[in-house]
Formats: sequence, structure tokens, C-alpha cells
Amino acid sequence: MSDITPFGLTLLVDKPLTWTSFDVVNKLRYTVKELTGKKKNKVGHAGTLDPLATGLLIICIGSHTKKIEGLQGLPKAYTGTIKLGATTPSYDLELPIDQTYPIPECDHNLMQKVANSFVGTIEQIPPAFSAKKIAGKKAYELARKGRNVDLNPSLIKISEFKITTENYPEINFEVKCSKGTYIRSLAHDFGIKLNTGAHLTSLRRTQIGLYSVTNAHTVELAIDHIREEYANYLKHK
Repeated sequence: MSDITPFGLTLLVDKPLTWTSFDVVNKLRYTVKELTGKKKNKVGHAGTLDPLATGLLIICIGSHTKKIEGLQGLPKAYTGTIKLGATTPSYDLELPIDQTYPIPECDHNLMQKVANSFVGTIEQIPPAFSAKKIAGKKAYELARKGRNVDLNPSLIKISEFKITTENYPEINFEVKCSKGTYIRSLAHDFGIKLNTGAHLTSLRRTQIGLYSVTNAHTVELAIDHIREEYANYLKHK
């Protein structure tokens, strides 16, 4: 066997800012490799996060990687910040501002009404700077070469979209949504409906199904936990 089956483990990890989801998986896979002495070990995550996002990653190891497909379909919850008055090509802070717009007067009731208009099953166009495939190539690879990226809309579900405007023109929000939702696109589209520009300035995933980031480990503590669980596995196998 190439993995460490029958040993299996599901971990909740709080992804650090600027790390890719693969960075986390790779770090934990290296730990598993040290423990097992095997070159190939099954380690995966149940839903990616952008490098500029933090929060909950579900990591599955060994026999628990069979759970990944089911976990990927669970609804998700996020908190974050949208800034009005400007757009970026990536819809977040990965790329610099490309256009500025007049900022509408702060009207919390109007803002919440616009947010409510997204609640339900809607069509959403993914960002050009995303991992969506076009003719076998990732969209962001084409976008970074300056090519036009024409992505088809996806059906998603927004269950809840709450906003606060204390730091206007920055808007803090809470979103509950289905698999496949791009919060960057939600921020961009929110700006369009307000007749201004908008981009995402921070994002944190707080929940996947019933799994909460409040129960998640740092990467360092996740490594310690893997070592402890593997030691227990060796004692009882």
C-alpha cells in the first residue's frame, strides 16, 4: 500500500494568511512521510482556500481520504470585508486596483437590501483569476497572460448574507453558502448592484457543515496531533 492505511485521521486546520491550501497539505504530508517512512502518503483537503484567505481547512489523512468527496459538498460559512469604490482584476488584494468609482452614500438598509437580493439559488460567474478550467487550462493561467477569459456561470446557493457598515466604505459581512461559491465574485457583484466598484479585502472561513474553525489547530499543533495519533495507532494495531 502506498499510504498509511488502516491509520486514518481527519484534522481541522486554521490556514494561515498567504499559505496556499496545498502548502498546508504538503507540510502535513511531510510529517506523515517522516512517521511512516514511506514516500507516498495519502493526504488531502476537503475544499480549497485562496492564499489571501484564512480559516478552516479539513485535512484527511490515510484511510480518511475516502471522506473527502462527502465533506466537499457541505455548506460553508465565511466572514470578511468588502471595500467599495474600487475594483481589482482578481476581485481581491492579489492584484492592484484597476479602476475607481464614486462611493454611494452610506445607507445600511439599502446595503442589506442589496445583500438580501443574493439570497437563494443564483447564477454566479467565477473570477477570471480562478482555478476553473478552460480547454484544459486553468483560467488564472490565461488571465495572467492577458487573454480574455469567458467562464460559464455556475448555480450556487446563498443561505445568508448579513452586512455591517460601521467602517464604511468598508463593509463587514457574514455569508453562508453552498459548495462552489466564490466570495470574491459575490463582493464584485455586490458592488455592481450598488452602481459602484467593490473588491474583497479579507476573508475567513469559519465553518464547513458542523465543523467550526473554533476547533481547528494551527499548522504546528496539527503536526503535533498527527504525531500523537500515529503513536497511539502503533500501540494498538
